[in-house]
Amino acid sequence: MKRILTLAAAAVAFGAAASAQTVGFSQIGSESGWRAAETTLTRLQAEERGIDLRFSDAQQRQENQIAAIRSFIAQGVDAILLAPVVATGWDSVLEEAQEAEIPVVLLDRMVDSDPSLFLTAVGSDLVHEGSVAGQWLVDAVAGEECRVVELQGTTGSSPAIDRANGFREAIAEHGNIEIVRSQTGNFTRTEGKEVMESFLQAEGGGADICAVYAHNDDMAIGAIQAIEEAGLNPGEDILIVSIDAVPDIFLAMAEGNANATVELTPNMAGPAFDALEAYWADGTIPPNFIQTESRLYTQDDDPMAEYEARRDLGY
Repeated sequence: MKRILTLAAAAVAFGAAASAQTVGFSQIGSESGWRAAETTLTRLQAEERGIDLRFSDAQQRQENQIAAIRSFIAQGVDAILLAPVVATGWDSVLEEAQEAEIPVVLLDRMVDSDPSLFLTAVGSDLVHEGSVAGQWLVDAVAGEECRVVELQGTTGSSPAIDRANGFREAIAEHGNIEIVRSQTGNFTRTEGKEVMESFLQAEGGGADICAVYAHNDDMAIGAIQAIEEAGLNPGEDILIVSIDAVPDIFLAMAEGNANATVELTPNMAGPAFDALEAYWADGTIPPNFIQTESRLYTQDDDPMAEYEARRDLGY
């Protein structure tokens, strides 16, 4: 009830200004192709709707995001989009936005704050994404022993936490599959390669590794490079399953170097702006979470066609 009353009061303040709205967007950074595509599509969505988008690149640092949000509040923006770099530590600045009657919409990641502090969150079910990836591996190995190395996302981020949990839930009852090594690659291609190189050295040059599970495609691409440089065939000698569905992973699948990816659509802004426009118009309160689809793609899904369809989206 408190959330509804607070947001309804804010809606009154914004109701008279339903056009030419100004929205601040605090983006994590550009650590991956998917993140770049999300930024591009957010800008395109704002332009199409006549929204003045004020963009801030946090370079993967929470303190930069908090500073950006406070700057947006000082500017008196009409709403704030936040893709949070980590899940914790947001209460104070979200309370400041609420006191200023500025609605906040989370994009693609969640925070460990009371839902009353943000209007809604748009994203995939991150646990489900990990579960889809895990179930693909269960089916692919068909009961054979499989030692898995895991490239985790940024420590403390909701995708890293939830994608790890979902994968583990999917393989929990399959004793033939074991995660033998797990380390963060910070969602970047460079660190994904570096971590994979250390995994290969620790696991018999790769002979003892059955599969790589990467929390995003960019780390998977880095791992593929490391596997090739080690003289092995990614996609055959070592299975590759990851998340995001960026163009380069489809190219890797078309070349036989990757096996599966779970889609995370980069168009989080469309549903976010839909929710904000309804809210600005008449105070409509959206659901706490607006879920996007998580589709599995494999080598059977014409990966080259998928690559061509995505290559101009800003990845």
